[in-house]
Amino acid sequence: MALTAAVAGGSGYAGGELLRLLHAHPDFSIGPVAAGRHTGVAITDVHPHLIALTGQHFVETGAHTLGQADVVFLALPHGESGTLVSQLPNDCLVVDLGADFRLTDANAWQKYYGGEHAGTWVYGLPELPGARTAIAQSTRVANPGCFPTGIIVGLAPLLAADLVEPDDVVVVAASGTSGAGRGLTDSLLGSEVMNSMSAYKVGGVHQHTPEIEQALSAAGGDQVTVLFTPSLAPMPRGILATSTAKAAQGVTTEEVHAALHAAYVHEPFVQLLPPGQWPTTAAVLGSNQVYLQAVADAHSGRVTVVSAIDNLTKGAAGQAIQNANLMAGFAETSGLTGMGVAP
Repeated sequence: MALTAAVAGGSGYAGGELLRLLHAHPDFSIGPVAAGRHTGVAITDVHPHLIALTGQHFVETGAHTLGQADVVFLALPHGESGTLVSQLPNDCLVVDLGADFRLTDANAWQKYYGGEHAGTWVYGLPELPGARTAIAQSTRVANPGCFPTGIIVGLAPLLAADLVEPDDVVVVAASGTSGAGRGLTDSLLGSEVMNSMSAYKVGGVHQHTPEIEQALSAAGGDQVTVLFTPSLAPMPRGILATSTAKAAQGVTTEEVHAALHAAYVHEPFVQLLPPGQWPTTAAVLGSNQVYLQAVADAHSGRVTVVSAIDNLTKGAAGQAIQNANLMAGFAETSGLTGMGVAP
């Protein structure tokens, strides 16, 4: 029997992607879809591509309505999930796509987000060792951020195998504009974005920094320090991340590939590409896949890992459904695809 899925924040890009995937899911049926300022508005007025939802309207964001569903997906701005969750039934499965419950350190939350720390849930990156079991046993899961997903998947096995050093990790990653949300700002206007790339939140101040450090430190057992520089790319969706770290003495590309292969050979949504083939955002468009490639550079003494994901799918809605599948006891891949859309 299908479970009912409710979505809070359904008018955003991640919310729209959730609805697209949920409609095609064999084990979930779409229940109430809430969207603050769009209450009463037809879903297709905001998401015209969701034609199958014609006649359905956004409802007010309230725990009473959302809590009637079996599973609730929260696609709300950071800092808004905590209050709502406290009013939901304890037996309701909840996946939070925001950052509210990702961090274990309340001081890090205060520094990077501000306000009161809501707490810590199971971190929903199934490909990490032990995570799949923890997710399946939980009723509350914190979905990882879009940037952290590809970065962590690429570096975690190398830190666990002591192939790279933890104290000098540098990441430069480019995201499509949908990663900034649907809010109207001058920097996201078409005239500003087209034919231009721009860095933002430079100097270790991006809010995903502590999340990346937290997960990578857990993977390797030592405290990881990350310098993370994001940039905005002139495309609607996708993330290409280039992560480098100081290599352990004598590490070769073959050893790096062997570690990544061993970690992900049986993973349905992580693909280590053949040597010489590099990830592109176009290849993962619309899929729940992570594409990886890596190389050890003897000249600089560093290892480089390049990862590509669709920020709205594996970086948000697809991963949320992957987690919900595990929580509900469904096949992990149900309703999802590792095949991209081209051209």
